[in-house]
Amino acid sequence: MTIVRTPLVVGNWKMNGAFGANQSLLENLLRGLVQKRLPEIGVCPPFPYIAQVGALLANTPIVWGAQTVSEHRAGAYTGQVSAPMLKELGCTYVIVGHSERRQYCAETDDAVARQAVAVLDSGLMPIICVGESADEEATGQTLAVIDRQLAPVLLALAGVADEGTTVVIAYEPVWAIGTGKTPTPEGVQAVHAHIRKRLDAAGLVQTRILYGGSVKGSNAELLFALPDVDGGLIGGAALDAQDFSTICTAAANRMV
Repeated sequence: MTIVRTPLVVGNWKMNGAFGANQSLLENLLRGLVQKRLPEIGVCPPFPYIAQVGALLANTPIVWGAQTVSEHRAGAYTGQVSAPMLKELGCTYVIVGHSERRQYCAETDDAVARQAVAVLDSGLMPIICVGESADEEATGQTLAVIDRQLAPVLLALAGVADEGTTVVIAYEPVWAIGTGKTPTPEGVQAVHAHIRKRLDAAGLVQTRILYGGSVKGSNAELLFALPDVDGGLIGGAALDAQDFSTICTAAANRMV
């Protein structure tokens, strides 16, 4: 059986944005998406701008999401935002377990798994991030780190995520995020193939695996041509309309 996975490109704006700049960015991006066939495209702005972004992108090919979420549905959790709230804001995707959340907010592998389930339970799609640090990469621990991060996720998703069509995994080597450095294409494919084996063994055969880490218009086509790369989770380049539209075009070229 041939499995066709629709390419996906998601822009993570991180802690960037302003009302005027957001409108200009999205208007320019929409003007740049002129091809008839497009991949799935999403943008994840900071919480204060989700409503604005949703209004600007209504009835366009681009959907929107959030950069993190609480594992709780409601309660005395000051400063947290729940998945049902994001659902009401029209979100489609929610990024969970980004390396910056793991590093700066002490999010654990188990907490990331609980967040992913909370997102699924609300009818949204989690983009679950995994990736190794520079030290872990240098000492040959990449695959062991990936397995450690995936283990609680796969356990939590057992019987919840049917074939993985409602789940996305993003491999982002921490040492490549925002540094301009990227692994070799062979290195990217090797890690993605490893993740694919773990997903297939868990019955999540339809799960898309994105690559993130200094993806830009100049290298997107090479990365997206790799057999187990289904698109990208884009950081800095998502704040440049021309670069992001070029990345989306590269993903569209993968479509059959």
